[in-house]
Amino acid sequence: MRREHARRVPCLQLLRLLFAVAAGIGIGSAQPGESAVPPEEYVLAGRRAMEWTSRFVELGNRPAGSAQLRQQAQMIVENLDRLSCSVEIDRFVAATPNGAKPMRNIVARFGPESHSPTIVISGHYDTIAAPAFVGANDGGSSAALLMMLAERLDRAGRVGVWLAFFDGEEAIVEWNSGDHTYGSRRLARRWAADGTASRIGALINVDMIGDRDLDILYEGNSDAALRREVWDIASSLGYAAAFTANLGYVQDDHVSFLEVGVPSLNLIDFNYGPRNSYWHTPLDSLDKLSERSFAIVLHVLEAFLQRRNPAQ
Repeated sequence: MRREHARRVPCLQLLRLLFAVAAGIGIGSAQPGESAVPPEEYVLAGRRAMEWTSRFVELGNRPAGSAQLRQQAQMIVENLDRLSCSVEIDRFVAATPNGAKPMRNIVARFGPESHSPTIVISGHYDTIAAPAFVGANDGGSSAALLMMLAERLDRAGRVGVWLAFFDGEEAIVEWNSGDHTYGSRRLARRWAADGTASRIGALINVDMIGDRDLDILYEGNSDAALRREVWDIASSLGYAAAFTANLGYVQDDHVSFLEVGVPSLNLIDFNYGPRNSYWHTPLDSLDKLSERSFAIVLHVLEAFLQRRNPAQ
């Protein structure tokens, strides 16, 4: 992903309160400056997400087209196949600055395809190409959260939810007008052409959400109504400190779906380490993550799914 620009909010705690009132967001029970402790079931789920992240990190660097990413994709598909979802491997060849690269998106559908409204939770599973980079947060955390969510959706018997694992989010050479978000652009175009996009009530993309100092950006490219809805939920659960009032604009996989008319939101912590110094460096390692951060994001996502489809 690429950050276009951001405006850091001074006097943050006061402005969080003012922002919440102005936006109609309820104030949660946590003390200023901290988030509530997630319920035990989500702490355990966060621990499971950490386990998934560790398994992915053990594969090493996982850029698009690599043997390591193919191995990760196989791991993802084999485990999804054990659940009640239908699994599609969307194989394609991307034209990149380094030539043609085989890529694959993975889509897990819970419930019949015709079920409406469909909610999509997405994230990328590739990393940048750098031998010492293992992408615990950037690439690992999003894929791990989707795996944990898949296991919970299976146990809950929820339908009408799709999970999309995107290949090729990272630039092959350098982020420019075409060298990025290969998988999401491919799938957005496919779903726009076959009518699937018109049935999607909302898409929420997760990226870099494992940071132990969770600080999710109020992402300005996202659909405003969907963003307010999710921030309302987060505040009601006591997570206002993690779902911040810091406005910034990030080019990420959600933009591909905004461009075809799908209400889309990006959940991203783009403040990873001092001055974002862990991002795209070997410092993006498992010890920088926290099961509590996974638990918070998962809790908010499941509360959103419950709000959108309370019968389940």
